[in-house]
Amino acid sequence: MAEEFVALGHAGSENYAGLETFPNPGVALVEMTSDELVAMCPITNQPDMYVATIEYEPDKLCLESKSLKLYLASFRNEGAFCEALAVRIRDDVAQALELPAERVSVALQQKARGGITIVAST
Repeated sequence: MAEEFVALGHAGSENYAGLETFPNPGVALVEMTSDELVAMCPITNQPDMYVATIEYEPDKLCLESKSLKLYLASFRNEGAFCEALAVRIRDDVAQALELPAERVSVALQQKARGGITIVAST
């Protein structure tokens, strides 16, 4: 957990310091959704655009939203299949929150490209 947020309150991705957290104020379930996730297809190098929904049952920590936004933006130039990306995001969020992976779920809905929409959930 960060004593002071690095990304929050600062413009630009140069202030990204990884997924940041703060003490859980007493919530039992958190759901965060973003339609700004873009990763590259590892075969065609075409951009794949996603709606990402991350849901977790917090224990001691909650995820700070701007650090999540910058984390998701970091995939813009990476090649990844939808299914592998869902697992990676789940594992990274679980690690930041100090939770077992079973308490974090990630659903990525890949926007249609080539007439096919993919939804991968952990």
